[in-house]
Amino acid sequence: MTILTILRYPDKRLNKIAQPVKQFDARLRQLVTDMAETMYQAPGVGLAASQVDEHIQLVVIDTSDAQNQLQVFINPEIIWSSEEKTFYDEGCLSVPGIYDGVERPAEVSVRALDLDGQPFELKADGLLAVCVQHEMDHLKGIVFVEYLSPLKRNRIKTRMIKEERELERTQPAAKRRRV
Repeated sequence: MTILTILRYPDKRLNKIAQPVKQFDARLRQLVTDMAETMYQAPGVGLAASQVDEHIQLVVIDTSDAQNQLQVFINPEIIWSSEEKTFYDEGCLSVPGIYDGVERPAEVSVRALDLDGQPFELKADGLLAVCVQHEMDHLKGIVFVEYLSPLKRNRIKTRMIKEERELERTQPAAKRRRV
């Protein structure tokens, strides 16, 4: 297994639109394994392939406390969302240390493919619904801070750039790892 480098906001690669997965092969399975390991180590509850500079429609999620219920969504699409909204303090592995409230539908139904290319549907609420929507935003090139006010977004961008410069100054490139 390999721990992958997670792109940090405001890296422009986070704004790339992911392409549908067409091949269900050993490379895809290895990417899922590496993404899951990266997500668990970070630690996080979700990770989109776009965040590790693989611009394909692939998301891994595990909202369980024991981190033993990995869910894989390939070419996911939301097919229904509730009119009821929920406000949740979201964080993101690409924006470490930042949490802020985002309003989203309280429930969603998602259609996706599994690792074997087989279709499935899932109805989600609570943290899982928030996570599915957050990670699917990454596939569209959207980072959660883009839902915040321009003032908050600019402050976060400035902070992330400053932290990146400090990291570059204090650690040799060979030892630097972004999470």
